[in-house]
Amino acid sequence: MVTATSPSSKRNKLALHHHRHCPSPPLLPGLPDHVAQLCLSRLPPSLLFSVSRSWRRLIYSPAFPPFFSIYALLSSSPNSLDFFTFDPISSKWNRLPPPPNPPPLDLMIHHPSFLSRHLPVQSLAVSGHLLLLAATTQNLLPALPRPLIFSPVSNSWQFGPPLITPRRWCAAGALRGSVYVASGIGSFFSTDVARSVERWDLKKPRGGGGGDWEKVSGLKDRRFSRDAIDAVGWRGKLCMVNVKGDAPKEGLVYDLERDLWEEMPEGMVGGWRGPVAAMDEEEMYVVDEGGGCLRRYNPVGDLWEQVIQSNRLKGAVQMAAGGGRVCIVCGGSRGEIVVVDVVASPPWLRVEPTPPGMEVVAVHVLPRMSAPES
Repeated sequence: MVTATSPSSKRNKLALHHHRHCPSPPLLPGLPDHVAQLCLSRLPPSLLFSVSRSWRRLIYSPAFPPFFSIYALLSSSPNSLDFFTFDPISSKWNRLPPPPNPPPLDLMIHHPSFLSRHLPVQSLAVSGHLLLLAATTQNLLPALPRPLIFSPVSNSWQFGPPLITPRRWCAAGALRGSVYVASGIGSFFSTDVARSVERWDLKKPRGGGGGDWEKVSGLKDRRFSRDAIDAVGWRGKLCMVNVKGDAPKEGLVYDLERDLWEEMPEGMVGGWRGPVAAMDEEEMYVVDEGGGCLRRYNPVGDLWEQVIQSNRLKGAVQMAAGGGRVCIVCGGSRGEIVVVDVVASPPWLRVEPTPPGMEVVAVHVLPRMSAPES
């Protein structure tokens, strides 16, 4: 019995045979690919993307220096959570691989009695990884007994070590390659948990006690268990305040070298009027959520200096910094991310809409994902 084969099917088979048996053209004629890669790595990825397919594949390979991308936790329904990255070169949103299942993520983003308010899902960018660290279950319990970690290099998720005390509504931040969680609420409220601080050093190998969570110097009281707080790593210190927004605050600074908590400088806490993020743990920025003003902290004068003002920044609820950009999410329009280039003179901003029907839960800046080799 003879089966007819369509012309299109023949073409597909020939193309597949050619792909498998014919080598790819050189990146630069006359040069070995490893030398060509060194030459091309000095050019802007946006230029390489527009020239040829082989150069386009190169900029997403592990061999090419990664450019920065936006990573976002997005939600399309009251208690859904999806992980996306925005590629600034192709201007496309791409979905991250799903986290390990089992166990499934049991997260509550909106409580039925408080639909207008987001329950916090706390995540971090640290050492080139995305971490999901703390959230609330449907039963109002801590949702994550151990962190979930996504690596853009391997394009995969893995679990971190179990927390000493899983918690929610805590302060969470990163400093010098370590993750910190402080205060918050465990399975029930406890003064001991509200004063405790844990650290996980991602640089230490797992096993034999190394790379596990450890306790560090605790807080003197429980005043930091009122809200889910971003602790900001900056110049060897971890800075945090006790409440979000434009309300009066109390602030603390953790000194890594001395393992000691100190009161935050008066000017720093006084200007902490909205979300704060640090660029490479060197420059710290705040958005005044009431006035829509982005400011940079000057430690010499203990004051915040204006970078740019825009009505688009009013109502800011969360921000991230990296690669010379500050990415800001505003409460009135969680369907977009405002990107500010703080290196340009003068600074400028643009708006990146999220995928249709999606709103932003959190935003981060990390190296782009590596594409699987073909």
